[in-house]
Amino acid sequence: MPPGTDEERELVQNIYDNPEFFAGYSQLPRQVHGLSGGPEWPAIRAMLPDLTGKRVLDLGCGFGWFARWAREAGAAAVQGLDLSERMIDRARADTSDPAIEYRIADLEELRLAPAAFDFAYSALAFRYVEDFGRLVREVHNALTPGAHFVFTIEHPIYMAATHPRWWTDEDGRKTWPVNRYAIEGERRTDWFAKGVLKYHRRIGTTLKTLIRSGFAIRQMEEFAPTAEQIAASPELEEELERPMMLLVAAERRGRGHPRRLPPETGGCIIGAPGRMP
Repeated sequence: MPPGTDEERELVQNIYDNPEFFAGYSQLPRQVHGLSGGPEWPAIRAMLPDLTGKRVLDLGCGFGWFARWAREAGAAAVQGLDLSERMIDRARADTSDPAIEYRIADLEELRLAPAAFDFAYSALAFRYVEDFGRLVREVHNALTPGAHFVFTIEHPIYMAATHPRWWTDEDGRKTWPVNRYAIEGERRTDWFAKGVLKYHRRIGTTLKTLIRSGFAIRQMEEFAPTAEQIAASPELEEELERPMMLLVAAERRGRGHPRRLPPETGGCIIGAPGRMP
């Protein structure tokens, strides 16, 4: 089938439901050990607000690691959304907390009830979203005024190249290529499967999208491991050669009336856990 067709896009975005892909993905340290398996977690945690009593939305919840942590941190309720049925099944199997609800949902088509959540979070899920602007507006609509939105994405330098992989320069130094940076859009990469579809956006595009949607940028980090982390895990030293992740914390501004999507957009409206709009 021709690249970029709806059928191909649907297949690739559901790659986590491919048994071989899912098996490989499940062995990643961050999936085996949870949040602590990701070296960026201490930096993310430092960006998080107090979650006590908050209704939390986890976009691309995966196995539910953050959803469970949020409840331990005092969240009143958590709703985790993921496109993958295998992810949601695993999250439900690993969770025994009635205040956490998991649902299968496509972030491209997502509709959220106005002011249904007090905090939104996402880890490495937006690389699969083509219409990032629509999703950000929907998240803004779903948050209460002053609510925070914290997310991580693959750094644009990491994913911009046509063939993203290490190569050795003339001095024998490990180097990461940067090309096509200003050309946004589809990227194909081999990761547990061939031709996985992602969407590259420049840093400026990501930040401007948030600002135009009504968010204020509160913090941004281009993650790099600390000396202590490298001492404990020497393989992390290569992360000093190029940023792999971008961490962003934003705040919903304004107290205007919540926006509702017109009926013709289709799809169901997802509200806060335990409360249907």
